Amino acid sequence: MAMLAENFGTGQVFWSFLWFFTFFIWIWLAIVVFTDIFRSHDMSGFVKFLWVLFIVVLPYLGVLVYLIARGGKMHERALRDAKAADLATRDYIRSVAPSSPVDEIAKLSDLKDKGVIDDAEFERLKAKVLEPTAPTT
Repeated sequence: MAMLAENFGTGQVFWSFLWFFTFFIWIWLAIVVFTDIFRSHDMSGFVKFLWVLFIVVLPYLGVLVYLIARGGKMHERALRDAKAADLATRDYIRSVAPSSPVDEIAKLSDLKDKGVIDDAEFERLKAKVLEPTAPTT
């Protein structure tokens, strides 16, 4: 056991960690590149196949060349996708979030103007909208 400790010093541990993290970063870059290839709408299926083949046959060179050739477009697509996801999330939240009392009263007023509800019903529903709600615990 002491012999193993003598051969495996602090420098060896550092190099092992360095190689592990370098390999991890390369795998992460390969996944990002493959994801970008399949998300790209500006490339045909054949061009996507050629990029995938290039990365599978020559992995390090393929990822490096892809990042150099299409790195700027990767950022633009990622930004566009993030904005679209943010917009979809905001739309969903607006659709399920309770509306404000002002919006509810405006809807009730519109219904009254159209003749769907009468004045008494409008006043009853308006009072219901405006009544304070008890805090939930």
